Amino acid sequence: MTNGCTLRRRYPRLIRGVLELVLILTLWVAYSFSRLFADAAMGPALARAHELLHLEGRLGIHWELPLNQLFTNHEIIGLLGSYWYATAHYVVTGAVLLWLYRLGATSYVPARRALVAGTLLGLAAYLLLPTAPPRFIQGYVDVLSLHASDGWWSTDASAPRGLGGLTNELAAFPSMHAGWALWVAMVIQRHAQWAWLRVVGWLYAAGTAIVIVGTGNHWVIDVIMGWLVVIAGFAVAEVMGARGQDPGEPQFGVPRTGQGNPSPAVIE
Repeated sequence: MTNGCTLRRRYPRLIRGVLELVLILTLWVAYSFSRLFADAAMGPALARAHELLHLEGRLGIHWELPLNQLFTNHEIIGLLGSYWYATAHYVVTGAVLLWLYRLGATSYVPARRALVAGTLLGLAAYLLLPTAPPRFIQGYVDVLSLHASDGWWSTDASAPRGLGGLTNELAAFPSMHAGWALWVAMVIQRHAQWAWLRVVGWLYAAGTAIVIVGTGNHWVIDVIMGWLVVIAGFAVAEVMGARGQDPGEPQFGVPRTGQGNPSPAVIE
């Protein structure tokens, strides 16, 4: 215990960083391995997918087929979309988390709370409402499977080769690819100084929505619901901040200047 207290006093930023990394990795493991707890029955999942299709038809947003054909008929678009789907979801989100961490607690903590809350809502939906993605329905093409030999993913969604059996292939509703991308756009909008970077954030969110539908991995309604659960996550973070956030809470990841407040850290 004494050694642990000494380490916390001597390396507070390092210890805090390790704890945050463990939290995010735990969230990722829960997200990736929800198949271990989800119902894998294909019949009900396909039935829900057809219900979504029917609803999209009535709403006039049944755009999956033309987008899927675009990614199937043009090899370079399909290949780039496959890399985007398999990579950006984790790399971009992780990079933005690191940037927020370096900005300090007032930026990082609310954003992390929103990400965790939104993802937990998505995981609850995966467990309660397993839904088949378009690539499981006749007429749609699994674009990542077409390009599996060109990347590190297998023919089981975007899982690395050999790990396909540990992924939840019925985790389509809502799309957390779309949700996390919207989270990226929202936190960049809030904290980035450069206008062009804010535009890039929104383009990333829009591009992710197109990619996940075009590659046959999500329905349009999955995208909309992914956005909504992340917006709900931000609402939860606001409530948590209003109830329990101490305005005088020391910031981490930001250098202090003298004995006053931490120096402001913004993206330049």
